Amino acid sequence: MTKLFKIITLGCKVNQYESAFIEESLVNKGCQMAGQDKKADLVIINGCIVTATASYQSRQAIRRAIRENPQAIITVVGCYGQVFPDELSKINGVDLIVGNKGKSSLPELLVNAIHHNPPLILMEDFAASETFEQIPVKSFSKRTRAFLKIQDGCQSFCTYCIVPMARGSLRSLEPDNVITILKDLKKNDYREIVLTGIHLGKYGSGLNNGINLTQLLIEIGKNTPGLRIRLSSLKPTEIKTELIELMVSNNWLCRHFHISLQSGDDSVLKRMNRHYTARMFIKLIDDIHRLVPEVSIGVDVLVGFPGESERSFNNTFELLKDLPVTYLHVFPYSRREGTAAAQFSDHLDHKVIKERAFLLRSLDKEKRRIFRDSLMGQTFSVLAEGWATKERNLIWGLSDNYVRFYFPSESLIKNKMVKAKAESVTEKGIIAQRVGF
Repeated sequence: MTKLFKIITLGCKVNQYESAFIEESLVNKGCQMAGQDKKADLVIINGCIVTATASYQSRQAIRRAIRENPQAIITVVGCYGQVFPDELSKINGVDLIVGNKGKSSLPELLVNAIHHNPPLILMEDFAASETFEQIPVKSFSKRTRAFLKIQDGCQSFCTYCIVPMARGSLRSLEPDNVITILKDLKKNDYREIVLTGIHLGKYGSGLNNGINLTQLLIEIGKNTPGLRIRLSSLKPTEIKTELIELMVSNNWLCRHFHISLQSGDDSVLKRMNRHYTARMFIKLIDDIHRLVPEVSIGVDVLVGFPGESERSFNNTFELLKDLPVTYLHVFPYSRREGTAAAQFSDHLDHKVIKERAFLLRSLDKEKRRIFRDSLMGQTFSVLAEGWATKERNLIWGLSDNYVRFYFPSESLIKNKMVKAKAESVTEKGIIAQRVGF
């Protein structure tokens, strides 16, 4: 009988990429994705532990999978299994716990998995110097855009973050392999690729050729014409003038930066072990905004870090309010055991954190509206994603500067680059008129 499986993915784009690899590999081995209302024989939960809240959500997803698929083999893979396997083993119904090493052999393991009580734990510590494990993906079900993981590992040791323990040392995919995979994705009709990694700005670490992210992008531009390339999250210190200028001079590189700021207060940044200042960030944003027309700048903000005074929070709020950033991803701090910050004595009350997060999320809505208003009357290249509504009268897609566009159409348009002229703003995005392909 064909084995039916489900994959539940939480967390970052790297997790999404690795789940896509598992899905594609299982299908190639004769397994089949279970329908939404069907019970599975095998359920894989790719969990996240970046915060205590993420861990809680992962445990919720595991228990829900056990309830909804009572006969299934339940497997938890990834960061949770790497760092806290004993915590997972206490959940009744989990059969297999697998860490972050040896992902390429995971599909074979899953096909042959059996029930275990207590669960079987397969976790291996990272060596001091790891090599990049290549797990290429040729297709992404239900996605028009493809991801490509080109980097893994982190050694920053921010005081709030568990990721270095979950992902090991810095390592990168060889540039020739990056180009080869991009060419394969292009042959499979993908028009936009998102380059991702645990610490993307450190691309080149672990290689012996001295290449960095900007140099890789130059090679991508030379060797894969016709692809639109988008970058995932970068630290402020990793966005150099050369990268900004490359974006200005090449329309295949999306005008979109997602920057991990975390705080706009120098004292909080120091306690977080983040090696930049608010002044450095202000200069960076001003440079990007001055040089790159219609650029979208997203910012990660961690609110309520231990010791964040009202003055510290106001410094962050006012900095973001005054700068031409486009949107905010707001993360309320939650204590993550195993990190340095978990031992700090000055944790904030949950109510205070919630109030501050609300203020920043309100600012996010205002920033998005201001940016969309600034784009009125202009024409953008939009990657059409398909129907936006059940009524099938609107197509939605993403512009290169990461704005949701909606435009009327009598027929389905998907996975095509469309020229769309911005006409009005809604809470969800921009209503546009298609002016050509």
